[in-house]
Amino acid sequence: MAEAQSGLVGRVEGVRVAALLEDSGGNRLKRQLAESLCCQRKPSFSWFLFLLGLVFLVWCCILSSSSLSQWESSSPHEYYHRFLNQTSRVNLPPPYRVHPKHRLKPTEKYGSTERPTVPPTVPPAGAQFHHAYPRNYHFIMDNQEVCKTEAPFLVLMVPVAPNNAAARDAIRQTWAQDSVVQGQVVLTLFMLGLSGVADVQEELRQENLQHRDLIQSDFMDTYLNLTIKTMVIMDWLATHCMSAAYAMKIDSDMFLNIDNLVAMLQKPGIPKVHYLTGMLMWNRPVIRSKDSKWYVSEEMYPDPQYPTYTLGMGYIFSNDLPEKFVEASKSIRPFNIEDAYIGMCMKELGLAPASPPDPSQFKAYNQRYDRCEYSKIITYILVTSEELVKYWKDLKKPGPPC
Repeated sequence: MAEAQSGLVGRVEGVRVAALLEDSGGNRLKRQLAESLCCQRKPSFSWFLFLLGLVFLVWCCILSSSSLSQWESSSPHEYYHRFLNQTSRVNLPPPYRVHPKHRLKPTEKYGSTERPTVPPTVPPAGAQFHHAYPRNYHFIMDNQEVCKTEAPFLVLMVPVAPNNAAARDAIRQTWAQDSVVQGQVVLTLFMLGLSGVADVQEELRQENLQHRDLIQSDFMDTYLNLTIKTMVIMDWLATHCMSAAYAMKIDSDMFLNIDNLVAMLQKPGIPKVHYLTGMLMWNRPVIRSKDSKWYVSEEMYPDPQYPTYTLGMGYIFSNDLPEKFVEASKSIRPFNIEDAYIGMCMKELGLAPASPPDPSQFKAYNQRYDRCEYSKIITYILVTSEELVKYWKDLKKPGPPC
């Protein structure tokens, strides 16, 4: 009789545990299991071990989910910290051509029926060349008139997540506030993909009606699609803003001293064509660990090192290059490290990035705010939009910064 009662209790408790497993709250699961164990008057030892094992399994799943969330949301600050810690700066040979193993074969295409070399986005109908080729996508917000009113000297293109309105507002209050800097017209635009959320899309439409500074294309806006996002930026510049002299791709978490940047571009000797500059990365190893956020397979990129490239936090280029990048990308296998991919496009063109006049102006880390220091630099990585607004207001207050 006791064994029958024990079996019945086991079945009832099994149903309760299964229901608890559907509850996403790990604390509730642990609490109710604890209550269940405490309230049984004569639990068998084997049943106790069974429940303990289930608690351990669910707890591991929760930790795994948390780790994945942290992996996906890790900031560019962490990304640049890891990359810069591995930097080995040495002299390079003259620019060289892309090795054939990086090239697409003349008949090789990556359409919706074949495996893409970049993690998939919205499959474009009749895909040409590969999934990162920008002209497979279409602009659904383009504000194409912004470069027709007055030819800008500099266009700042900011890739930003569709739902990150806080970053866009902070930039509008700070380094994008003035349309004329050092006597030159400067234009700031935000590049977005699709969020997949209808409410966000309507909010973006209203935001664009107010500010007229959003450029949106119909690819899915994800971390793994940053190469697509960057190439769409290049396509927009090549087709909608050819009159600009220079452009800059700059991340949305950056402090940009726009006065110093415009002053740098007006220095004698700064090239007007074939010019790409920023924080240079030499001999960067390709990360092969599948546990890394920056993992790139040998299929995507066979060589052990990337070509010289400019760190993606912010790089400046003469505006003749975007059209050349789009054309070069036709024959280069895409991979998901966007700044290194631009380095590959430069190699295909027989060009190389140039060191800026003063490399110390391109800083990656914001160790601490110092007004004098921030008055001299061009870029710094920040952690929050609130920092950007706070530091900018302090830098612009009356009185000498040093």
